[in-house]
Amino acid sequence: MSNNRKRHINKVIVLGDSGVGKTSLLKQYVNKQFTHSHKPTIGADFLLKELIIESQVVQLQLWDTAGQEKFHSLGAAFYRNSECCILVYEMTEPKTFDTIDTWRSEFLTQLNPKDPDNFPFVVLGNKCDKESDLKVDLQKVKAYCSQKNMQHFEVSAKDNINIDTAFEEVAKLAFKRDQEDEV
Repeated sequence: MSNNRKRHINKVIVLGDSGVGKTSLLKQYVNKQFTHSHKPTIGADFLLKELIIESQVVQLQLWDTAGQEKFHSLGAAFYRNSECCILVYEMTEPKTFDTIDTWRSEFLTQLNPKDPDNFPFVVLGNKCDKESDLKVDLQKVKAYCSQKNMQHFEVSAKDNINIDTAFEEVAKLAFKRDQEDEV
């Protein structure tokens, strides 16, 4: 069986402070797995997920990055050729949301896209399952995302809440950007 369809590879970077659940989100999305232990990512790692968007085969290359300060300098090499960026914060830790704009700015500085104001970002507030511990001001989050023209999803890697919906949006944004780059 010959397959004439071009395979699209879309690179997506996942950024956020250490411990917000970046690896857990990716493992839940790609492998439908969740582990309670926390093991910091060293440098970067990536997972692949294949899906169909607009009848095209798309392979998402999801880059999981280390949240620790000492790894920030790795940025430029990892960010190259990215089609979308996911910014993750923990809904129980307001300081992890406060650093989101720094992550965004650093990413744009390193990647240096032609049109930085329209580069696709998706913001994920992880651990929405911890209802009694939620401390991030959602009005502040929504206002920020609206101002920067970014989608926001409340998710839980542990309980698999909104994961597929959020990543489907990421995949569509990455695919759309990839199509625009080819024109």
